[in-house]
Amino acid sequence: MTETTANGRPLRADAERTVRTILEVAERVLSEDPAASLAQIAAAAGVARTTVHRRFASREALIDAMAVHAFRQVEEAIDVGRPDTAPPLVALHQITANVIQAKSSWRYTVGQPQLRDPEAVAAHERIFAKCHLLLGRAQQAGLLSPEADLDWTRRVYHALIEQAIQVQASASTDPDALAASVVDTLLNGLGRVRS
Repeated sequence: MTETTANGRPLRADAERTVRTILEVAERVLSEDPAASLAQIAAAAGVARTTVHRRFASREALIDAMAVHAFRQVEEAIDVGRPDTAPPLVALHQITANVIQAKSSWRYTVGQPQLRDPEAVAAHERIFAKCHLLLGRAQQAGLLSPEADLDWTRRVYHALIEQAIQVQASASTDPDALAASVVDTLLNGLGRVRS
């Protein structure tokens, strides 16, 4: 994933590394202190405050850039699981594990109540569309009830992933094990087996 300047040109490799470092450090710093300033983020990243201000005009601009970066990573995590071509059960498990891992690295950013950057909004919408596609394929394969409302199913699936991320943060549980629990709960529920 290549970062770009304000006018759309790709950054030099060293500048791209600096921006990526600032974004990743900002995630950590803001997770610990949501009121942290750009100066605090610069100090934690080991760069001059002017470097951060040159790349990000304001704290909000930095958070917007973090959202773009985070949702790109989540989208890439979904794409690696091949939602449109892999067998639905395989794709569902792999994508779930990948998303748990990607979102765990960006808990502060993906937890923001509102996306402002158009690129982040577009990535978020593509993520929802890919999820809907995958759940539709799972339904066609008989993994979900034919009567299941896919919008509701997507909401439940996302809620299960969010719970798995919280477990992962507190217990460092393997994303594959969490994915297995999420997928099992989504497809089989928590009720008793009916005879």
